[in-house]
Amino acid sequence: MAQNGVTLPVNMADGSAQDGVTNGVRRGDGSPAKKPRTALNTDFLSAMFDVMVKEALQEGLDVNSKVVEFKHPKDLESSMDLDIGQAGTPDQTLISMTKQIVKYSVKSGHPHFFNQLYGGFDPYTLAGAWLTESLNTSQYTYEVAPVFTLMEKTVLAKMCRLAGFQDGDAIFCPGGSVSNMYAINLARYKKYPSVKTAGMGGLPPLCIMTSETGHYSMKKGASFLGLGMDNVIAVKCDDKGRMLSSALEDAILKAKGNGMDPVMVNATAGTTVLGAYDPLVDIADVCEKYGIWMHVDGAWGAGVLLSGSLRHLMTGIERADSLTWNPHKMMGAALQTSAFLTRHKNLLSECHSAKAKYLFQQDKFYDVSYDTGDKSVQCGRKVDVLKLWMMWKAKGDNQFERDIDNIFACSRYLTKKLQSTEGFRLVLEEPECTNICFWYIPPSMRNKPEDRDWWEALAKMAPRIKQRMTEEGTLLIGYQPDGHRVNFFRMVVSNTSSTLYDMDFVVSEIDRLGRDL
Repeated sequence: MAQNGVTLPVNMADGSAQDGVTNGVRRGDGSPAKKPRTALNTDFLSAMFDVMVKEALQEGLDVNSKVVEFKHPKDLESSMDLDIGQAGTPDQTLISMTKQIVKYSVKSGHPHFFNQLYGGFDPYTLAGAWLTESLNTSQYTYEVAPVFTLMEKTVLAKMCRLAGFQDGDAIFCPGGSVSNMYAINLARYKKYPSVKTAGMGGLPPLCIMTSETGHYSMKKGASFLGLGMDNVIAVKCDDKGRMLSSALEDAILKAKGNGMDPVMVNATAGTTVLGAYDPLVDIADVCEKYGIWMHVDGAWGAGVLLSGSLRHLMTGIERADSLTWNPHKMMGAALQTSAFLTRHKNLLSECHSAKAKYLFQQDKFYDVSYDTGDKSVQCGRKVDVLKLWMMWKAKGDNQFERDIDNIFACSRYLTKKLQSTEGFRLVLEEPECTNICFWYIPPSMRNKPEDRDWWEALAKMAPRIKQRMTEEGTLLIGYQPDGHRVNFFRMVVSNTSSTLYDMDFVVSEIDRLGRDL
């Protein structure tokens, strides 16, 4: 359609345009003719809200509902119309499809979801997540995110204080793995600042030391940053999965003897499988002795810093150079909420800044020190702080302490119950964190010689029981082998609303599912 000699797209033939003025149409005085913006589709949003609240939340959190309605990939794919075509889709069809999405998705807020290092439901963090999406901005400058810039500054400063980084710096990252990569990058830059501009060509072979039970993101980070996976050296642990500081020192000396330069030691506060807390004071002593950056991967376990009775598990954290902390795990914030903290005030900016003039202009009319985006390796950066701030503001430190104490109390109760219930055997008699690892031994295997064949048979029990619980939708718990140990269940209590009743259910349900095997 043509207007005033200008051909308009069909959807703009009425004179409307994306910027709210007519496309090339002007009044007699030459000014743009204003037209109303497209009306907000409140009917669709209201219907979507109803589905989210009634089906995803009210039904999804009901203890009598299923944790998951499982379908195999090909069956699920054939039951849903996921293709995107040339024509659009009516709102009512989208609402119906949304109900399908909810039906076949895992309900991670369900009281019987213990499958990962996250879970549970909190209305305040969800409200923060919804508001974040409604405002839809990027975190890089004060110019486009004034409130969120101040909010991030406030929350991260509090987290730094809890870690003992009194004059530190921090930033939210897209997950703990990326936070750990930040640590590698800063450690390398701190020792060899020229790497930022000249690259690694003139550097000696660099290596990283990490616990043999540490997270695999160290290897990915080393690969991504050009150090190479082969230069991530695994340090021996004790039988509880904690790094041995004596073995760390031996590994450092051996690496140096082989012409390598250790630039970082990665300690862990809450390992993924056993939930071990490395001895931070001893590791800090070794790192200080050899002048090596000490990072602590507390993605899972750093939440204990909120508890007066549990923060001793991270004694010595104030001596670390950096810390990864994921509030979406033990604290229960909505995914994803991951922070990287360092005690070195300006290092993030020095290491990462590229000073893009189109974004970080230094002659802006406000205080440009609040434009924090250049500290990140990203450009556009999602606002992750609001969902954490909303929850923390609502609860305060005191309720958070009670929440953390509760999941530990539930895990201790479960440990004792497993010790006293026939057919269950703990991997660790006294777990440090809320990871409770155990085998289930069905009646057919009890009181039998525990030879090689017996252990091979036991290794098949956890996968078979996991299949049954998933297909019935009654419970979700992970399993895995670990070193010489065959498959066992890893029960993680991360839902701050968990109860002792939930712990009782786990024991009785696994026994029901596996009794006839």
